[in-house]
Amino acid sequence: MPDIADYFQNVRLPTMPEVAQLLISSMHDDEIPFEKIRTAISKDPALTAKLVRLANSARFGLARKVSSVDDAITMVGLNQVRTLCLAACMGDAFPVAAGINREEFWKESMACAGFSHWLARSIGADAQQAWLTGFMLRLGELIIAQQEPEKLAIIEKLPHAPGGRWEREVDQTGFTEGHIVAELVRRWNFPQEVVRGLQVSSDPLSAKPFSRLGGIVHIAMLLAEIGVESPTTPQDTISALPADVLKQLQLDHEWLQNNLPDVNMFTDTAT
Repeated sequence: MPDIADYFQNVRLPTMPEVAQLLISSMHDDEIPFEKIRTAISKDPALTAKLVRLANSARFGLARKVSSVDDAITMVGLNQVRTLCLAACMGDAFPVAAGINREEFWKESMACAGFSHWLARSIGADAQQAWLTGFMLRLGELIIAQQEPEKLAIIEKLPHAPGGRWEREVDQTGFTEGHIVAELVRRWNFPQEVVRGLQVSSDPLSAKPFSRLGGIVHIAMLLAEIGVESPTTPQDTISALPADVLKQLQLDHEWLQNNLPDVNMFTDTAT
């Protein structure tokens, strides 16, 4: 594989707002004051509005509507609020390039995040970390679009067999979107577990030791692609997933079929 650092030599990295930098640093600091995060978010009206909209989405099923940062923290928790705000910041920092279907792109990003959260909760992993990692996975393709826009038509060629985009990305660039966004978040000082999960997301069994987060995001992206692009029955959906990765994650086929959420629970294209 070529050197990922060479690929980034001419990449114009998006500038993350101050609030996003604080939220990223807070992922390393369990002692950061609650008020510091709350105040930073509240100072950004656009970010607050996006947080409120995301918190009110169907996947939370809240008993009443969220109308403020305080409401969101009270009803969905500080960690989830941080995750949603970082996702909103990422969405703003990465405009979708020509050649990529904007609606489909954000639907798959939200679906991958949602399925990652669901899978992580099911096996006792960090659900908030999984949600954010799943949401960021496809951002790597936006860097490919900036660096080598002429290759997008091949990468996005229809039909999109689940996982096929990763193969085309490697053929065209030498990297998957996961490799690329892993290098991006490494430069932004995200936790190493997130970096590693993204690095191995296209082939989690190659990681020694096995990365649960990489496996979760791998399965979640396949579920997202199937659910958004070619929805089918739960039985057929689960049958299309790699059995060896499911085994490593200790996920049972029958349980998955009986409990698979509808992709529409997760999708929100207004990011």
